[in-house]
Amino acid sequence: MQKTQLEYIPCNLCGARDEKVVYKARYDLERVPELALKFKSSGDERLIDQVVQCRTCKLRYVSPRLNIDAIVKGYSEGEDPTFVSQARGREQTFARQLRFIRKFTRPGKILDIGAAGGSLLAVAKKMGWHVEGVEPNRWLCDWSKKHYGIALKPGILSDYKFPNNHFDLITLMDVLEHTGDPKAVLEECNRILKPGGIIAINVPDIDSWLHNVMGRRWVFYLSVHLYYFNRKTMKAMLRQAGFKPLRSKPHFQLLEFGYLLFRLGAYSKLLSNVGLKAARLLRVDKLLIPYWLGQTLFVARKVE
Repeated sequence: MQKTQLEYIPCNLCGARDEKVVYKARYDLERVPELALKFKSSGDERLIDQVVQCRTCKLRYVSPRLNIDAIVKGYSEGEDPTFVSQARGREQTFARQLRFIRKFTRPGKILDIGAAGGSLLAVAKKMGWHVEGVEPNRWLCDWSKKHYGIALKPGILSDYKFPNNHFDLITLMDVLEHTGDPKAVLEECNRILKPGGIIAINVPDIDSWLHNVMGRRWVFYLSVHLYYFNRKTMKAMLRQAGFKPLRSKPHFQLLEFGYLLFRLGAYSKLLSNVGLKAARLLRVDKLLIPYWLGQTLFVARKVE
């Protein structure tokens, strides 16, 4: 990575430029220089960038970082069959999440931001929602259309001018930590949500016990993640954007056992290869396993 491509940024929560370094950059460990491979939904390159923490509000984020236009371009290109191979588990995961979210709102108009292959919207449609989605990766947009019959809008949220007070529910599942300006994203979500509308966000939580045990080896310290929230900073950002936090809870995901072993390869090739061979031999590689490594789901309501 060329250091000349990098830019320093202020805190996205409070605007301060007073940060301390949490983890220094390790650009010598870069193994995925191609942006279309690095910035994809199944991207698993371990963190090589410098992570800092705001001394004022404690938000943790990557700085310096690549220009956000270059990052978005990377997300828009390339194919990602690895990600969509887990559609079955994602559908079951999202069905469970939508049943939980239904405690706060009735089916109406839903917008899924960073919709990937469209699995959440496919489940929502079956539950009676009128669905729309935005996804930067063109290949995933095509996959959603072919697999689910759902036409996603290619690009990012700021590419579209949705009407004011339009949606009943907006979801950002494993998305907000990837964005260049999460507070601006939340403010735009507030504008296009109906009064009293609901936003549901899933992000990795740096206050989870697993993060505290693993430190820099935590599985969510990845090159694709630009921000690292905890419950305090996430709720503070929601309030600043005009939302009232309602609930937060651990987010469990269902993924195939073989896929989890495959992802283990980013940390130990030996354990990954041995585990995969054993799982295939025992015919348990397709078994769906509940997966939690620190993710938290936040539900909030637009303040009327």
